[in-house]
Amino acid sequence: MQPEKNTQPKEKKKKSISAFSILFIILTLLWLISIVLSGHSFTPVTLPDSSEVVSTVTSPTLSTLIMAPFKSFQNSINIAVFILVLGGFINVAMKTNALEAGISALVQKLKGKELVLIPLLMFLFSVGGTVYGMAEETIAFYVLITATLVAAGFDTIIAVCVILLGAGAGVLGSTVNPFATGVAGDALRGVGYNPNQGTIITVGTALWLSTVIFCIWYVMRYAKKVKKDKSLTVLSPQEQADMNLYFKADNNQQLTFGRREKNILMLFAFTFLIMIISLIPWGEFNITFFKGWTSHLTGSDFGDWTFGDLSMWFLIMAVIVGIVAKMSEKEIIDNFIAGACDILSVVLIIVVARSISVLMGETHLDLFILDKAQNLLTGLSPVVFVPVAYLIYLGLSFLIPSTSALAFVSIPILGPLTAKLGMDPNIMIMIFAAGSGLINLITPTSGVVMGGLQLSKVNYSTWLKFMAKPVAIICIMNIVILTASMVILTK
Repeated sequence: MQPEKNTQPKEKKKKSISAFSILFIILTLLWLISIVLSGHSFTPVTLPDSSEVVSTVTSPTLSTLIMAPFKSFQNSINIAVFILVLGGFINVAMKTNALEAGISALVQKLKGKELVLIPLLMFLFSVGGTVYGMAEETIAFYVLITATLVAAGFDTIIAVCVILLGAGAGVLGSTVNPFATGVAGDALRGVGYNPNQGTIITVGTALWLSTVIFCIWYVMRYAKKVKKDKSLTVLSPQEQADMNLYFKADNNQQLTFGRREKNILMLFAFTFLIMIISLIPWGEFNITFFKGWTSHLTGSDFGDWTFGDLSMWFLIMAVIVGIVAKMSEKEIIDNFIAGACDILSVVLIIVVARSISVLMGETHLDLFILDKAQNLLTGLSPVVFVPVAYLIYLGLSFLIPSTSALAFVSIPILGPLTAKLGMDPNIMIMIFAAGSGLINLITPTSGVVMGGLQLSKVNYSTWLKFMAKPVAIICIMNIVILTASMVILTK
């Protein structure tokens, strides 16, 4: 008697489109839209750093599309080098086993109290976001934070939330962030309007604290469920398998947490402490303590460091960590190169994401969209003006995810418009910050979003599904705060 054949159809493996494919599809669509809109006119604009006046959408050629990623790489070389060096540093540190031993010791110490890590870390990241626009710098923390939280009994999407939502809530409610409210204030000043820093900080603080409190509550609620029952995770079976493969510690491995491991951990923490201190814009607070003596290492004072300075700092510390770990010269180099190779995909994702802004800048599609937005806002009352302006910035931020670039392009147009309508242009700055901050939590055109998900092995589709409800709630909260502020300050 022959065994009965299984007639049930095999379950098809669910496939998810890659981050690269998503970005190239968006890039191609915008290229096609530029072709369709070619020749369409808008209010003449003088290009920055140039006397050229543009007033029409330029027809792109095939080479415009093909060369956009390469030109983006040229423009993004500083962040690209930083991430490659960062990958090398992290791999050198990981190969010492000190980080894994430290994580194991921390989890043991917090046994039963692991949840405390979530609000603490999210709030700290949010401070970085509101003070200096912590975004690309968060890439440095994904591997370590993900490994820590997985070891504590959570899943990888919680790690993404801790970093991306934490820092993102701060950027959304930027107070003194030089890359958002700072650039926007300068842009407004450039067209004859002096920004009111008191108004910006007050409204920014309200946006920041309300958003981060809600995000912490939302993540904590999900984390408690996953901690209690792992089957309640939103991760797909493949993502769970990746989590176990890349982030689950080997329980059979005996880890020593002695003086050597503690010294390496202190060096690791010191490296990131210097990174944070060097990026805070001390000059904005009239603090001159770091002036002069901190420039001896790279030539720039703390507060003025860029990704170039950070790259060399992490390179130096990779060598020092390797020496303390008693690695040979070959081991340090091999581990460093292997780490840079592992993180190369993140670099390429960021480059492709930024190529979208390159294409829009070359065709002037961004200026065309801004002109139409200006026409849409004209004549609206404050109660209608704010929600419409906020929604416009959601769309603009999808196309131009860089906060500094978006502020530079949009505020000289929409700031004066707000003032001419009898409303406070400072609130327009905060509408820009909040709108761009919200969309940059989920947009595939942001290299930070796609790069972070790549490092934590979370699919973009999973992240989008998980974030649908909180994004809608944050949007409503932001609009209420901004509308109330505009009504109160409108003369």
